[in-house]
Amino acid sequence: MAEDPGPLTSAPGAPLVSSIYTTDHGRMYRATVEDFLASPSSEQYKGNVQLIFTSPPFPLLTPKAYGNKVGEEYLQWLSDLAPRLTELLTPNGSIVIELGNAWERGHPIMSTLPLEALLAFRKAGDLFVSQQFICHNPARLPSPIQWVNRERIRVKDSYTHVWWMSPSERPKADNRKVLVPYSDSMKKLIATQKYNSGPRGSGFNIGKESFLTDHGGAIPPSMLSYANTRAATPYRRYCREQGLTPHPAPMQPQLVEFFVKMLTDEGDLVYDPFGGSNTTGAVAEQFKRRWIATEPKMDYILGSKGHFAQFNPAAAPKRPSSRRRRGGEPQPEGAPSR
Repeated sequence: MAEDPGPLTSAPGAPLVSSIYTTDHGRMYRATVEDFLASPSSEQYKGNVQLIFTSPPFPLLTPKAYGNKVGEEYLQWLSDLAPRLTELLTPNGSIVIELGNAWERGHPIMSTLPLEALLAFRKAGDLFVSQQFICHNPARLPSPIQWVNRERIRVKDSYTHVWWMSPSERPKADNRKVLVPYSDSMKKLIATQKYNSGPRGSGFNIGKESFLTDHGGAIPPSMLSYANTRAATPYRRYCREQGLTPHPAPMQPQLVEFFVKMLTDEGDLVYDPFGGSNTTGAVAEQFKRRWIATEPKMDYILGSKGHFAQFNPAAAPKRPSSRRRRGGEPQPEGAPSR
């Protein structure tokens, strides 16, 4: 197994925060989001983050290795983070949160907890909802097993909610950065410069030249579909070769890419408070965005280096040039010298 810098220690009462590795554009911290936000390390980022993109632990009924809260505890925990995360944003910055669905324990009915948590988060952070997205995974395994596979009284739960929020009504955004290829019929229309204009039964009146310009692609819908089927990724191979435990639910890189490209420019700062396998950091690195991520579990942090070979082989993570204590572990920021 790769070297573990060991348990975090710091001055009495100080948050536990260590910088574990850096890349050309970013830095990975070992810390919980709560400790990071309470530490001096976070001060330099206040008002400078253009995009917070994250997928907090879902309120699942089954406990996961990465830790997940349930019920009112989940709602309170997530809403308490909102104002502290919002103060990191630029005035026109964005927070994008992916929230999965939840089911009531022992009953074939869905819980409204994710939606309640989202509304509580929005209110606590004094945020506007810029737009709601759906992320559909057509290859997702059937669940919940009891109701879908065994009793056959529900269909598989194959999507997550993705909420784009901002302290501004007009956050930085440009959908021209995320255009999708034209359909064959649209390509034909542009080539022939002919289509059926005029009023429609829906009430729309299509102009004679409304669709004649080639914009390089079509505006994408708010339902994003990415099949998460690649089990043998360079990330998982790296974890296996290094004897590390991979994150059980790594983020889909296409989802990160969509929002990083649409909501940021090169050089902007992206933060993932629940870093996990650090897909967010790796994608940000690929598109020359600065990034920071926080994650408390060392196996996930060390394994996350495998993502950089997957998305950008030249961006090899480096150890920070921080002070080191006996035993080889990094000196936590804010800790006294020895």
